[in-house]
Amino acid sequence: MPADRDALRVALKRTASALKHDGVPFALAGGYALWAHGAPESENDVDFVVAEDDTERAANVLADAGFEVVRPPEDWLFKACTDGVVVDVLHRIVGEPVSSEMLDRSDEMDLIGIRLPVLPATDLLSSKLRSMTEHYCDFGRLLPHVRAVREQVDWERLREEVADNDFAVAFLFLTERLGINAG
Repeated sequence: MPADRDALRVALKRTASALKHDGVPFALAGGYALWAHGAPESENDVDFVVAEDDTERAANVLADAGFEVVRPPEDWLFKACTDGVVVDVLHRIVGEPVSSEMLDRSDEMDLIGIRLPVLPATDLLSSKLRSMTEHYCDFGRLLPHVRAVREQVDWERLREEVADNDFAVAFLFLTERLGINAG
């Protein structure tokens, strides 16, 4: 069931404000980052990334700001809960540590009254495509987002980064056939 968008937006702002206030390098990721780039608004959750080395610092900052920090069995993120909203804070994406170089590629953007770093569209799509498997491969949900951000994507870099994932390659073939990417 989709979460309340107002609650998601408040959680996004609270998370970004707390991390900014304490100087933890971070970036908005996931569906809300795509929304910042012009895609449809997320209805499910809020995602942030921090460098793997800053994971504990970020968790402590959010706990001090009143978030309930939850450590799920997955070892690539922690969850920060506030007012019924779960914020995922990832320190690894598709098995690779979030690096300072990735965070440095982020664009500073104004979103719902706060200025914050947002991962670039190419990085966002690369991680979404590389995570596709036979267990989860929903092209239909991703197409509207890709169509909305297509002018912001480095298609050559994206093709190189996802070349080892057959599902991602198939998705890029589909976007070429639909005239969404630069082929």
